[in-house]
Amino acid sequence: MLSKYQEARHEVRSDVLTAVKTLAEVNKKALEALEAQDVVALEEIRKPLKKIPSLTEKIDNDIVLIFARYTPEARDLREMVSYLKITSALNRIKTNINNYLKNMQGMLDEEDVNIIQFIKESLSINRCTINAFDKSIEMFQSFNDNDRIKQLAIEIDVEYAKTDDIYALLEKSVIQKMSEADGKAEEYFNLLKYIRKNLKIIDRLDSISQRIIFARMGGKL
Repeated sequence: MLSKYQEARHEVRSDVLTAVKTLAEVNKKALEALEAQDVVALEEIRKPLKKIPSLTEKIDNDIVLIFARYTPEARDLREMVSYLKITSALNRIKTNINNYLKNMQGMLDEEDVNIIQFIKESLSINRCTINAFDKSIEMFQSFNDNDRIKQLAIEIDVEYAKTDDIYALLEKSVIQKMSEADGKAEEYFNLLKYIRKNLKIIDRLDSISQRIIFARMGGKL
């Protein structure tokens, strides 16, 4: 039977995983809606994001209680400190996803053929992000397997690197079209800006993977 201290630790880890899974699910549904160009679905998909701030606040409060009530060993202390950093990243991911979906709604409402085509091409970034979410979830589920979480962190980093290449090619295409477009330059510029913000999601997942490694094995946070 687990002690109350161990139960509290496990509950924190479980809540962090719940938050990651919620964001991952929203991200997957968003990809489906964008592929279908379904503006109404994009609005509906954003609703679960409202749960994230209260959940991360609960996690932070529970961690503070663990510090106050118990004296965590060095490894457990690393894990709890890492989660405090991770909840901050999760809140930022929530904001990134929410803003990105709102902006994509506006872009789709333009009903511009070129913009819609560029959005479709940019969805390769979203697919990489979905892969990174899945690997992040597995990192939490494989927390006691050092070799596996290190391998998953490498795989997340590979997905992150892919998005840089995808964006570079897309940016080149959009800039070329921007120079040809009459009166649409601002819209194309905004589209690139929104997609760059979307890139921050996988950037934060990459940082979360490093914090999981710190929680498990130590090193630099």
